[in-house]
Amino acid sequence: MIGAYSVEVSDHIMIAHSFRGVIFGPAQAMHGATFVVSVMFLADNLDKNGIVVDIGRATDVLKAVLQEINYKNLDELPQFKGQNTTTEFLTKYVFDKIAAQARADKLGRPARELFALRVTIAESPTARATFEAPL
Repeated sequence: MIGAYSVEVSDHIMIAHSFRGVIFGPAQAMHGATFVVSVMFLADNLDKNGIVVDIGRATDVLKAVLQEINYKNLDELPQFKGQNTTTEFLTKYVFDKIAAQARADKLGRPARELFALRVTIAESPTARATFEAPL
């Protein structure tokens, strides 16, 4: 591969959660977080319309995925029972949800034409986590 094209969209969420484990120190207590969530779609080439994915559709898909957890206490959601909802963990959670939407052709381009998807969650201006994998 010589190069790749990408399109990235982002949104933000506000959640509450706590962590189990001494390593988390004061974050073991219930606390809130505001996360900036970015999703990058990567392709070897542009489609016949000259795009990687439709930015409007990608934005709508991200917003819908995040709505499921926005303004929620993650400790109370059944899908996270017994799980430390770390920033790293949440990147994979969002990846799986976005990938499912891509495979359902919700982005204006078939998922088979994209080679990877990258989800980055920033928990502060100086700290972020990323999960990236092929589609």
